[in-house]
Amino acid sequence: MTPSSVLLNLALSFAGLSALCLAMDRHHRAIFHGSPSRKRARALRWTGWCGIAVSFAAAILTADWNFGPVQWLGSLTGAALVLVGLVSYRPGWVRPAAILALPLAAVAAFLA
Repeated sequence: MTPSSVLLNLALSFAGLSALCLAMDRHHRAIFHGSPSRKRARALRWTGWCGIAVSFAAAILTADWNFGPVQWLGSLTGAALVLVGLVSYRPGWVRPAAILALPLAAVAAFLA
């Protein structure tokens, strides 16, 4: 387990969970001041689950099957805590933070 692999998993987990969060009507309304269309909500749900799956694959590739799932669950928990804090207190920061997580994941993937 290296810091870059943990950062990679955290960034991918945060981006995936953020997309799932934005697919929910209540959170989408709080951030964008309007309800998502059915097509947009479906696309966000699909993107979120794909992001979580990619996070799991990255955890397995960087930490093997011995510690990868444990690292993945820890990164999901950490990303969820950050996301809950942002949605509760600074909902306008969720979108920029999720967009910033993707280049951060690319840099961490290069280092891992």
